[in-house]
Amino acid sequence: MSVRAKFRCRSVETYGPNAQQRTYRFGAVADDGIPENQRYARYTPIGELSISVDNPDVVFEPGKCYYLDFTPAED
Repeated sequence: MSVRAKFRCRSVETYGPNAQQRTYRFGAVADDGIPENQRYARYTPIGELSISVDNPDVVFEPGKCYYLDFTPAED
């Protein structure tokens, strides 16, 4: 079973030497009248995600939406 959610990047916090380390905060999309967002909001009405990265190639833009896929992993 796999599950796909749609999240919007709400903020980015930089820290560490040269502000290379970042913490991104995401929230589940809301029903804003866009048909796809209405579908996701119906099944994932509330959700938050916070991730910290130290990789300059990983960049998320505040205000932009991203899909988040959950797929079972083997132990």
